[in-house]
Amino acid sequence: MFKWQKMLSTTAIVLSTTFAAQAQDAVSVDTVVATVNGTDIKLGHMMLVRETLPEQYLALEDGQLFQGILEQLIQQTLIAQQDTTADNARIRLGLENEKRLLVAASVIDGLSKTLVTEDAIKAQYDAQYANIDMGDEYNASHILVETKDAAEALVERLSAGADFAELAKEASTGPSGPNGGNLGWFGKGMMVPPFEAAVVSMKTGEVSGPVQTDFGWHVIKLNETRPVAAPELDQVRDQIAGELQQKIVGEKIQELTAAATIDRSAADTIDPAALKDVSLME
Repeated sequence: MFKWQKMLSTTAIVLSTTFAAQAQDAVSVDTVVATVNGTDIKLGHMMLVRETLPEQYLALEDGQLFQGILEQLIQQTLIAQQDTTADNARIRLGLENEKRLLVAASVIDGLSKTLVTEDAIKAQYDAQYANIDMGDEYNASHILVETKDAAEALVERLSAGADFAELAKEASTGPSGPNGGNLGWFGKGMMVPPFEAAVVSMKTGEVSGPVQTDFGWHVIKLNETRPVAAPELDQVRDQIAGELQQKIVGEKIQELTAAATIDRSAADTIDPAALKDVSLME
């Protein structure tokens, strides 16, 4: 980006009276906004620049943003006009790649609008989450100590009636100690395997024997177990839409590939290292 993004001068904010008079007329993407040494800058050029701007610039007042984008394109045009070569490989091939990408993106967008509908999203949501067992999640507390002997001593004190939370505050070396050892709710895969295996095998209210992990020795109390609730549709809507789009695009590519004539034989004659030979672009 150019310096206008850092500081827009007050002169760049004021719209010219000529353009203001024309603003009431019908405009299109091909409406010429400015001409630089004979090169037209069109409204469509400005619209495409706007689409690439960060959110903070989109929050600017319309006239301020308009003049800022126009000034940027004028500066770019002036600089580009200093290249007197009619064409070069880097620009030509870059434009071909950019066009290919934009057209492909347009086709994908069209497929998505047609096929990734609200009904399709809802059906996919039902298939993934309706009447599906999401498993359980657990609420547990633990006391972490350095040795097995220390853990066994804690088990004895708990068996004798000691309060788990108070004992955790007194003896635990883990960060949850001051909170009575409470770890809150967690699902499978969130704890190290030995700890998880112990919790899954326990009944609510039960206290484990010493459990060793890489962190030390744990004495665990299972406070509560509950089924994992499925997420609301709005929570996973974008994720499901993305998955549907990926599936649709993949199927379309397979369909087009099967119907196409694709000859890759020329690629076998090229040394893959040629990709790194930047001198070919000169």
